[in-house]
Amino acid sequence: MVAGFCEIGGCFAFWAWLRQGRSMACLIPGMASLVVFAWLLTRIDTDTAGQAYAAYGGIYILASLTWMRVVEGYTPTRWEILGAAICLVGAGIILFHPRNA
Repeated sequence: MVAGFCEIGGCFAFWAWLRQGRSMACLIPGMASLVVFAWLLTRIDTDTAGQAYAAYGGIYILASLTWMRVVEGYTPTRWEILGAAICLVGAGIILFHPRNA
């Protein structure tokens, strides 16, 4: 989840600068946040980068909906919550499948 918030925070800095007219100064912590995100993503215990990125996808969706609610003040719909739950199940299958299968 921390990696998700770092990625979203970094990307949101660019969103705020380009779409909301915020100062370019917000890009500095945004870039730092993206560096932390990339480092955290390498900490996922898996055999390949592709598995880490695929499993992270479900976490990213959950983090995105949480960001939308907490930072932007929009409540996710039941369909968005259901979609996130389905993605988390898929991420779990990717991350926790038997390694000898």
